[in-house]
Amino acid sequence: MSKGNGAVWGGLLFLLGALALASLFIGRFRIGFFSGISSLFSGADPILRAVILRVRLPRILAAGCIGANLGVSGAVFQGIFRNPLVDSRILGVSSGAAFGAALALLLSHGPVGVEISAFGFSLLAMGVVIFVGERFGASILVLVVTGVLTSAFFNALLGLIKYVADPLDQLPAITYWLLGGLSGVRFGGLWPLFVITGLGLPFFLLIRWRLNLLTLDAAEGAALGVAVKRFRLAAIGVGTLLVAASVSVSGIIGWVGLIVPHAARALVGPDHARLIPASLLLGAMTLLALDDISRTAISAEIPLGILAGLIGVPAFLFLFMRVLRARGGWR
Repeated sequence: MSKGNGAVWGGLLFLLGALALASLFIGRFRIGFFSGISSLFSGADPILRAVILRVRLPRILAAGCIGANLGVSGAVFQGIFRNPLVDSRILGVSSGAAFGAALALLLSHGPVGVEISAFGFSLLAMGVVIFVGERFGASILVLVVTGVLTSAFFNALLGLIKYVADPLDQLPAITYWLLGGLSGVRFGGLWPLFVITGLGLPFFLLIRWRLNLLTLDAAEGAALGVAVKRFRLAAIGVGTLLVAASVSVSGIIGWVGLIVPHAARALVGPDHARLIPASLLLGAMTLLALDDISRTAISAEIPLGILAGLIGVPAFLFLFMRVLRARGGWR
């Protein structure tokens, strides 16, 4: 690793750690740094200790995991589909999760039931895409078309759920979940997210040098001794698991999986060996920062899905214009 690269990774790690630490003391309930640290180690103020350990710490860990998952999966999907405008929604995973959560809320299940249902239907959407892809050659066109159709089908089912939901009770709950947020996160419901994140992110970090091969077609991959189609399906499966676990906890948070890989590419280049860890760190930082803004910008908490769109659209436009300028205009 060169000195320049070492400075980049050191800077990213430092910023992530500093942001995570600062997030412990940011919120509508203000906590001073020294009083918060004192309450953690001495237990002098049990209220401050409870706020930090039971409310803010699980929220920070969830934001870091979800941001890293969305950033890495976005980078992987953009590489697989060879399209810079791709994110996790192309495979219908988010639509499946949205329908699952809405169905659980319609049936009056609690938070755990909502997470289980959202995760289950995310996996169902993934299963449909992978089954069709395996059956018909796993080409990029087949996967994209199947993902679009699966997403449209679950969106239609979601519309039906919203149509029959009670407009005074169930419909507002469904709408709020779809907007995305971490206000109800507690440690008890985060273990599936932690387990899948702990398995999925190391998987991509270990194979990140081979992810460049996913840009090849099947014939080129075979010449190099790599089963590109199987490798592609495995990467899609693990990436979808990361997205499904994240969406089941936070709801629908767009733009993170689209913007973060572009920012990482601008910082470290297109090689997946550097792009994957950079997307992981930038994704975690991005969602941590968005969550801090969502709970401090105004008196009421801003849903993360709304905030991500308000910030993500101008950011994407800036990146897009930068690419056009570098290429000398539209060609």
